[in-house]
Amino acid sequence: MDVINTIGRRKTSVARLYMTPGKGDININGRVIADYFPSDVLQIIVKQPLVKVSQVENFDIKVNVDGGGLKGQAEAIRLAISRALCEVDAEFRSPLKGEGFLTRDPRMVERKKYGKRKARRSFQFSKR
Repeated sequence: MDVINTIGRRKTSVARLYMTPGKGDININGRVIADYFPSDVLQIIVKQPLVKVSQVENFDIKVNVDGGGLKGQAEAIRLAISRALCEVDAEFRSPLKGEGFLTRDPRMVERKKYGKRKARRSFQFSKR
């Protein structure tokens, strides 16, 4: 097995992932996961698919991620890792699908409309 290349998206975040056999290192934009995501919750979100199929120490992961906020980036990386694990072994598909890790979340920010302050919020009404 050589390098597996997958992509994950969430809101405006795009994560490009390169997975190779290794000892469990995760690098995001050239930084260690603990440096890039200081919050433990975001680190757990990224590692969820690996923990689910018990492959935490078997692969080295390099990710280039851009756009959006930290939470959207973490969920984009989670989708990319899940897709890569399915390419490694088809047996991993059913546990990952059961947890919802293979589903691309379609929710996006609604666009602003003219005559409104935001997407739906109107300007303050003054009777007099």
